[in-house]
Amino acid sequence: MSDKRRVKHNIKQLQRVKTWQLLVILILMSFVAATFLRLNNIGMADRREAVLAADKTGDSDAIQSRLYDLQRYTAEHMNAGTGPFYLEQQYRRDAQKAVDAASSVGNPNGNINAKAEAVCRPQFSAWSAAYVQCFTDELAKYPPSPDPAQNVQLPSTDLYRHNFISPLWSADFAGWSVLACVLILLVIIARLVSLGVLRWMLKRHYRGI
Repeated sequence: MSDKRRVKHNIKQLQRVKTWQLLVILILMSFVAATFLRLNNIGMADRREAVLAADKTGDSDAIQSRLYDLQRYTAEHMNAGTGPFYLEQQYRRDAQKAVDAASSVGNPNGNINAKAEAVCRPQFSAWSAAYVQCFTDELAKYPPSPDPAQNVQLPSTDLYRHNFISPLWSADFAGWSVLACVLILLVIIARLVSLGVLRWMLKRHYRGI
């Protein structure tokens, strides 16, 4: 008889906090977590735009400083992954330097880099993937020069590609609010399971008491 009273007492204790109350708290915390996650993403986007703005200025020190700031922010905040992005302007500047350096080399048979640039430059107002493809196609029409200085080597685009990945969880407002949501959800599940088990015990083991 005492066991039956103890089980009923446990059920009443669990029922003091209603499941719907926990669900309301979970919904509110979900909104809070979503807001902080969104703020983390906005912070990343602002810093990535700062990197691209520095890329347009051509200031190498500013580019490196902004990249470091973005990388550090991404590493410390969840939902702040940048996705792949390119320093397009820096690539264009470095590629143009490579072409200019190769084009300045004298060649009695004519400089094929200058010829390729003369064909492609009027078609494109600035460096682009189409310009690079045009330039490469024009170079392919000529045999390579025995002088390596006259064979332009465009920089690899991989050197200008960046992709910073954020952690799955971070100890910031977003991380703690997400953790709170998980804990509340676990409490709801544990509460429902406990109530189900206790009621099953009453029905099956204490039916005759």
